[in-house]
Amino acid sequence: MKVVFIDTVHSILEERLHAAGFSCIDASSFSREECTQIIADAEGIVVRSRFPMDAEFLTHAPHLKFIARAGAGMENIDEEYAEKHGIKLYNAPEGNRNAVGEHALGMLLALFNKMHTADRDIRLGKWEREHNRGVELDGKTVGLIGFGNNGQAFAKKLRGFDVDVIAYDKYKKNFGTSDVEEVDMEAIFKRADVLSFHIPQTDETLFMANADFFHSFEKSIYVINLSRGKIIQTSALVEALKSTKVLGAGLDVLEYEKASFESFFEQDLSPDFKYILNAENVILSPHVGGWTHESHFKLSDVLADKILAKWKTI
Repeated sequence: MKVVFIDTVHSILEERLHAAGFSCIDASSFSREECTQIIADAEGIVVRSRFPMDAEFLTHAPHLKFIARAGAGMENIDEEYAEKHGIKLYNAPEGNRNAVGEHALGMLLALFNKMHTADRDIRLGKWEREHNRGVELDGKTVGLIGFGNNGQAFAKKLRGFDVDVIAYDKYKKNFGTSDVEEVDMEAIFKRADVLSFHIPQTDETLFMANADFFHSFEKSIYVINLSRGKIIQTSALVEALKSTKVLGAGLDVLEYEKASFESFFEQDLSPDFKYILNAENVILSPHVGGWTHESHFKLSDVLADKILAKWKTI
């Protein structure tokens, strides 16, 4: 079985597929046009996010049996086309869920304790104790939207704190435990002190967090987003920050992300984004919540498990 690697991933995936009799082709440096040629007889494709797996591209792979994405989100793949043509889709949220949970907790604690401004002030020769007075997490209610792999991982990391964890998931039921209370969105709006998103980007969730959404909260809240940037409408978040409906935000993902992360700052920066960049109550990271040295290996190892469970050739 010929598998084309369009993106670079951990070598364990290629090693395990090769050992099982697969023919693995490295096309990670090929252009999109060159890739359309090399996938003509491919039965598998491995991707991250270099360019979309849209219908136009996939028509060049008539023998394709599966697409494996070394990551969690699948919005870069035309799932409708894949289903219509019997193409199996694999992702690996199990591989980076621990990394996401730890990053979310780190962002939240840094935000509460003003680690980013305290560090900056010290480096500038300022001893600003009152300005950097923190807030304690204990006693707060943390609301999770989405209770899949990443939501569960974050909830697990919160067990050591005296917090109430409540979670809403439109597509899951009866998932409540002694550590997590299953609730509806009304309870999230009423009770949450902290809100954390753990949902995929779909037509349904696109800009879910708009002005009406933020206005629905009874308390002022802190927001954490390690899902997808377009879950939150930045203009609405900016207004909520200005009005103190949102007291602070930790954002690993941004509305303005491009397919190629490296070209992010080549675009014109909107006034809303400039506000976010300069806001002291916002912590940013470059979509690395699930991108640790350990998860780099685990993402590929998980994909190998899934592919070989179905397609092992020898």
